[in-house]
Amino acid sequence: MEKELKRYKVLEYFYIIIGTFLTALGVVLFANPAKIANGGVTGIAIILYHTLNFDVGTSILILSIPLFFVGLLIFGKEYGLKSLIGTLLYSGFVMLLTQLIGTEGIIDYNFHVSYLLSAIFGGILFGAGLGFVMKSGANTGGTDILAQIISKYTFFTLGNAMFIIDAIIIGCSVFIFGIEAALYAIITIYITSVGIDKVLLGFGSYSSKTIYIISEKREEIKNIILKDLDHGGTILEGKGLYTDKERPVIMTVMTNNKIGRLTNHIHLIDKDAFIIVHDAYQVMGEGFTPIAKAAWKSKHL
Repeated sequence: MEKELKRYKVLEYFYIIIGTFLTALGVVLFANPAKIANGGVTGIAIILYHTLNFDVGTSILILSIPLFFVGLLIFGKEYGLKSLIGTLLYSGFVMLLTQLIGTEGIIDYNFHVSYLLSAIFGGILFGAGLGFVMKSGANTGGTDILAQIISKYTFFTLGNAMFIIDAIIIGCSVFIFGIEAALYAIITIYITSVGIDKVLLGFGSYSSKTIYIISEKREEIKNIILKDLDHGGTILEGKGLYTDKERPVIMTVMTNNKIGRLTNHIHLIDKDAFIIVHDAYQVMGEGFTPIAKAAWKSKHL
């Protein structure tokens, strides 16, 4: 168990490193050159750079220090250590990449579409980067800590909490860069919020879906799920709203890469079957993420 915990610790700090690098890359390549003040201390730092010529990385570091102590107070010493590392790495990567790449980015801004491309690809990098950092239970400093506090004490996801905070800051940027730049920033933070939730909650072929199946061929479908797809399930009691007849409902959970096989099998057996598929962001238990592992990874979120 102790060896397993050490492995998770190493993985957490790997998430912090890769996450802060991706986020810094988004700032240097896209957000700062396009004047996209995408909320948080990063948005404030971008405003300070284009108005007072303050270095973006240095501004991020200075603005993040007070909020770092708030995180230390609320989430404890371990959180504080990881957040301090995240803050230092993030601002350090921004400074380093600025020296290597410069402040002009990689896109020719003589073309109007360049700003939209910056908003999109900047958002992708921010979402992936911040998602990895928060997956470790840390943050990159600044208003990230406020988002985690909101997520901790309310029903908002981390992505939605960040969206709200960033929208307020972007509203202020309208007076500096104009309404068009603010609209691009809104695109960026929306993509960022989606990316964060995808990294934290799961995406791709190995994320899971909850499936409800209503069919007269219950036994055949049951055998497909148990034998062909090697999954379990539950039979729920149901009653038709129109017919008022008892109709058992099969509920099962499986990864995205098996959904197609299941629906194809059901189609061959019962073309009149009724199927509902919706996202299952976290699935813990046999055949999926062990409960102990999921609880350990999520204890700071």
